Amino acid sequence: MFAGSERARELERLRRIEGFFDPCSRRLLKASGMGPGWSCLEVGAGAGSIATWMAERVGLEGEVVAVDLDIGFMDASPPPGVRIIEGDIRQLDFHAARFDLVHARYVLIHNADFQALLDAMLAALKPGGHLVLEEPDFTAARGASGPDIEAFDRVNRSILAMFEADGKDPGLGLRLPALLTERGLAIEAVENEVPLCPGGHPLSEIMSLSATQLQHRYLATGRISEEDLAGYTRFAADPSAWGVYYGTVGVLARKPAKAAD
Repeated sequence: MFAGSERARELERLRRIEGFFDPCSRRLLKASGMGPGWSCLEVGAGAGSIATWMAERVGLEGEVVAVDLDIGFMDASPPPGVRIIEGDIRQLDFHAARFDLVHARYVLIHNADFQALLDAMLAALKPGGHLVLEEPDFTAARGASGPDIEAFDRVNRSILAMFEADGKDPGLGLRLPALLTERGLAIEAVENEVPLCPGGHPLSEIMSLSATQLQHRYLATGRISEEDLAGYTRFAADPSAWGVYYGTVGVLARKPAKAAD
């Protein structure tokens, strides 16, 4: 969705996402028991912070493979133990059942055919291995207070319309536990973070950056005006304006072990 964005601004957005969301991601990854010697796959590696952290956890006896459609935001000289691959996991030739852990954050939501992506992740996971997925729920968005609350809510509705027009589910995060249970995985932990943020909060700033980069997509829904976008930006910067921008559902699940012979 952000492929055509101006590079420096997009890198700033990715870094801010890392700064705010990495602690939650690390908590779920730690809960999997990952440690020295593990083989890990990071799908949608972004600017690479989680892949780097994984490499520190698994040590030189382990491995981390970081995959992204665009690896240009990652360090050209990755830390020891990290292998960077540019491509689509659905088209890459991974050995089946190779990884102890597979992690993806905000990847499935941007793909109408997310089921095929999920199948590819599960195929790469060893029997008994762990899958950690984190996906947003944009249906949770709503303003709480502030002079531009109506513009804020209208822009949130345009975000839902944008996803739906592309055949994508803006509330995909809510479906994660059921989707994984249907595939036979055992759910070990579910987290649902729905922060209520004032203007100037890191999440408010992240979404303001996204609105700037995707304004043409939001406007194309026909649900908002340029003045609505200006109001959304003011809301995101106003310390007296409070709102929920979206929720994030994180799931730790375990793939079934091989059946006994």
